[in-house]
Amino acid sequence: MSRADVQPVTDRDDPRLTDYVGLTDVALRLRVEAANGLYIAESSTVVARALRAGHRPRSVLIAPRWLPELEAVLADLPGDDAVPVYLADEPVLEAITGFHVHRGALAAMHRPALRPVADVLAGARDGAGARRVAVLEDVVDHTNVGAAFRSAAALGVDAVLVTPRCADPLYRRSVRVSMGTVFQVPWTRIDPWPEGVATLRDAGFVTASLALSDDAITLDELVADPPERLALVLGAEGHGLKPATVAAGDLTVRIPMAGGVDSLNVAAAAAVAFWATRV
Repeated sequence: MSRADVQPVTDRDDPRLTDYVGLTDVALRLRVEAANGLYIAESSTVVARALRAGHRPRSVLIAPRWLPELEAVLADLPGDDAVPVYLADEPVLEAITGFHVHRGALAAMHRPALRPVADVLAGARDGAGARRVAVLEDVVDHTNVGAAFRSAAALGVDAVLVTPRCADPLYRRSVRVSMGTVFQVPWTRIDPWPEGVATLRDAGFVTASLALSDDAITLDELVADPPERLALVLGAEGHGLKPATVAAGDLTVRIPMAGGVDSLNVAAAAAVAFWATRV
């Protein structure tokens, strides 16, 4: 059984803590995490969800009061290898990371390899195949990506596909906002895009682009006669979907609104669309 190899740390410059330094520097972290094949899970709840999803830890950095909970989770992991657990008081944690660590736990996790789109679609619903998927096009705000994943998990979306320029779903803020649901919703990158619309069509999906357009049908109309397999395509904050994406899709859909409001934040729009099309 896996066990915690507890190692107290008191120095923010301890070389064992390299994975955890500079967590508030987005540009640095995107380089470091990609180069080292890792991501950071934050909070004891999120760390536990990552471990239960089968992700492998490189190490854990944790405050003493959360250690018993972590040891219980590590004890259930397969294998006999010990996991380095760096134990630090909360002021030291803050000095290392640059911020107050929510619920006193961080884990550097091995980043799993991305699967091909076809495998993600076929493997959903316990191998029965996906019926409803979301595509996030160039959503660059990590908070919105995390919120979209949380809604996808809560409202039964079978898989999420992210375009090449979309923010990393495994970036710390995305993972935290998703409350770890990014580990339970199958996802991968769809590349190239919007050429990937053809891949979805070949897999039997009708692509519905959420956009403001003169020929858009309402979300109510889509729900009244839903396709058997549906891909909901949501665009970046501000600019929305690319014209080429809308042109490549099968349908353009708008959410009916009142009060002179013409659009919603992408995370809010995702939640509305996922709820309306739930099956």
